[in-house]
Amino acid sequence: MSLYPSLEDMKVDQMQQAQHRHHQAAQAAIAGGQPGVAPAAAAPPAYAPVGQPQQPSVQSSLYPSLEEYMGLNLTPEFVAQAMPVVAQNPQSQAVAVPQTSGMVAPVTGNDNLGLRRAQVKGGVREVNACKDGDGKIGLRVRAISKGVFVQFVNKDSPASLAGLRFGDQILQINGENVAGWDTDKTMKYLKKCNPQRIVFAVRDRPFERTITLQKDSTGHVGFVYKNGEITKIARDTSAARNGLLIDHMMLEVNGQNVVGLKDSQTADIIAAVGLTVTLTIIPKFIYDHIMKSIGGSLVKKSMDHSIPDV
Repeated sequence: MSLYPSLEDMKVDQMQQAQHRHHQAAQAAIAGGQPGVAPAAAAPPAYAPVGQPQQPSVQSSLYPSLEEYMGLNLTPEFVAQAMPVVAQNPQSQAVAVPQTSGMVAPVTGNDNLGLRRAQVKGGVREVNACKDGDGKIGLRVRAISKGVFVQFVNKDSPASLAGLRFGDQILQINGENVAGWDTDKTMKYLKKCNPQRIVFAVRDRPFERTITLQKDSTGHVGFVYKNGEITKIARDTSAARNGLLIDHMMLEVNGQNVVGLKDSQTADIIAAVGLTVTLTIIPKFIYDHIMKSIGGSLVKKSMDHSIPDV
């Protein structure tokens, strides 16, 4: 069973597969009706190449052109970048090749950096960090339900450079299990750690999930947010189709942390990322719990908003 980053990817892939089957059936019928004629010699069905208008024909295609499908503006330039197989052979509408992640992504693209940067892996990784010249690691944590979670990562700090992210669950510090530790005990332990090397065992953002959306021809994905909180979903938009929910906070856009940014700054990031937008979100009540007892001015001034490496 195929998995897709977004509902649009699934629908376009299903359309491509149906057209591909229709094309093969038409070729087989022609070849079967004319003995000795190879399928390659058969006239192709009258599919409109992506980005070109439908031409009148005695044959009918199973579906219309993909351009403007579901509000998407699948221009030839976009197809050439995101769907190279289709761009090279638009008549066949060939099925997309699955990604390294196991997903099929004919709209999102075969190697979408934003999707890769945002991916919540769900596993455990080892993170090696140190302290800066002032003896600081640039990290604050919050104890929740007997677990310890990353609450704040200072920009340009050792914690940022090591790849720690908001919402990561810390399982061990230098081999010490931290389950059941409170916030104060964890922070005191970190202060006593050797500044040269601190080894974390981290579970990747267990409270968070990602949703991939596709911009329509006007550049919108269909939701409203205020102070990072998603408050409204527009009907018949990518946000509605893909199950984006209100009462959730946006944490990342294409993997870039937006916690503490002004809404206008987040809007600029969304506008700049291209046609595909992958949001990392978290239920607001969990976000509020994690962010309790941290100053809003510190978050706005010093939170790490760097783009993670992949």
